[in-house]
Amino acid sequence: QVQLAESGGGLVQAGGSLRLSCAASGGTFSSYVMGWFRQAPGKEREFVAAISRSGGITYYADSVKGRFTIARDNAKNTVSLQMDSLKLEDTAVYYCATGQTVWSVTPNRYDYWGQGTQVTVSS
Repeated sequence: QVQLAESGGGLVQAGGSLRLSCAASGGTFSSYVMGWFRQAPGKEREFVAAISRSGGITYYADSVKGRFTIARDNAKNTVSLQMDSLKLEDTAVYYCATGQTVWSVTPNRYDYWGQGTQVTVSS
């Protein structure tokens, strides 16, 4: 059983930056693709970014490409999401997810989820 715990959310002005972290325990971290998703009020959970098991390949939603950077540290069992040039529409609860060896944009392909961390971007 894998446990995930996100941290780093908060309130930031548009144009600012935040860095989210996700700590994993209870599994073999380097065996899984890691993903970040987000869910805004009244909307479905959507894919944000994913990173391969080794960290050598990254994937981004078009809406965040060029602004967000995903990275992982397999020695520390952590994955991060650096978010720059934040926009109002980035406001959401952000979740990290894992459990697959192949990346996917579909939430139900991931077996394990964190509790989420709120990111609020203000004008």
